[in-house]
Amino acid sequence: MGDPPVALPPVSKPWDHYVVAIDGPSGSGKSSTSRGVAVRLGLRYLDTGAMYRAMTWWMLRHDVDVHDPNAVAARVEEPEILSGTDPLGPTILVDGIDVGLAIRSDEVNAAVSPVAAVPSVRSRLLEIQRDVIGEGGIVVEGRDIGSVVAPEAEVKVYLTADPAARARRRALEEGGADVEATRESLLARDAIDSGRATSPLVMAEGAVHVDGTAHTLDEVVGLVVQLVEAAAGLRAGERVQ
Repeated sequence: MGDPPVALPPVSKPWDHYVVAIDGPSGSGKSSTSRGVAVRLGLRYLDTGAMYRAMTWWMLRHDVDVHDPNAVAARVEEPEILSGTDPLGPTILVDGIDVGLAIRSDEVNAAVSPVAAVPSVRSRLLEIQRDVIGEGGIVVEGRDIGSVVAPEAEVKVYLTADPAARARRRALEEGGADVEATRESLLARDAIDSGRATSPLVMAEGAVHVDGTAHTLDEVVGLVVQLVEAAAGLRAGERVQ
């Protein structure tokens, strides 16, 4: 009998320790794009928006007045929030409870902006987010990733789409909601996210603006993958197929 086969280490890719930061307004396609990029490149995935929704869900469940920043700040350290990083099946747990569906409710939608604007909420979740990012190898989506959470990210993308396209996509995701009402809601969210004092929605220094209005999801994913490949200095024959 011969020697047992030696297990070879996985082949390292140039971007194995990269942080790919994808920021942008609500409904711009960040989640689908980020998951698609993570799958294509074999990276982990983190949805920071889900973490703010999870915090909001906890506050509502514990009868905290989400419009009172002091009341929110007083309890911000209590919930245990755990985000899974599998792009094919992302999860979000609060105190061990799977809240993946609950955080998408109308009640949470209406309350997440004021909760997310509380500085101590952002500080608490920033710490968790950086722990998850760790040594990299991850695609992270949100509104302040390239500017605050991971300013040293190797690739920064600011993903947008025109309000009409964003509204159509979000209405479809929500099972046929009224498009015009959805558009107004998204614009209101934009105003809150861009105008808050702590970590406002901005295009980070060094970010590449990608407008997905006229592109399919696969095309947008491909554009971001190309940015990662360019950052890694790959030649045409070495690119991800």
